[in-house]
Amino acid sequence: MNPKEDKTIIDKLFYYVKLFRNSDNFWIGLLNDLLFVAVMIGLFMFISQISLGTPRPAVAVESGSMLPNIGIGDVVIIQNIQRTHIITHTEGALSGYTSFNEYGDVILYRKYGSTTDTPIIHRAMYWVEEGEPMWSGGPAAPYSGYITQGDNNKQIDQKTSTSRLQPVKEEWTIGVARWHIPWVGYLSLAVH
Repeated sequence: MNPKEDKTIIDKLFYYVKLFRNSDNFWIGLLNDLLFVAVMIGLFMFISQISLGTPRPAVAVESGSMLPNIGIGDVVIIQNIQRTHIITHTEGALSGYTSFNEYGDVILYRKYGSTTDTPIIHRAMYWVEEGEPMWSGGPAAPYSGYITQGDNNKQIDQKTSTSRLQPVKEEWTIGVARWHIPWVGYLSLAVH
């Protein structure tokens, strides 16, 4: 091929793309819109993979356990655990670090490590080592992990059925909540 033939092929390609983009045909217009949406979703997934470490960084909150800081139906943007360090409530209180109007990070974790149950989004209160009491006067931790609590809950998860007597292992942690968009998740929850 010579450069003149290459230019002709490129010109023809641009002509057909322009014809496709400007078509008045309903089905071609629909296909055009679907392709645009697919490209935008792909671009979003690519950018979130680069910046947050996960192609699907958004989760819809299903309960009021994090009120008033994160509400039911809010969409929370999660940063992959491999890309960050969790700051507990205890560490945040010492350093002044806050997230969602309270000390420490809010984490998304798999309850008991289950991949079938809905993940929990609660604040990491403090870390316990294996054998340490999980709370003052409480039982010894069966292994090292985070003690967690919803901002709207009166007790830590390890005292309740949320994570009864089980600290949250590091490998159960999916990510750290970074931002939230109020009410956007209601549609997702309605069809869930």
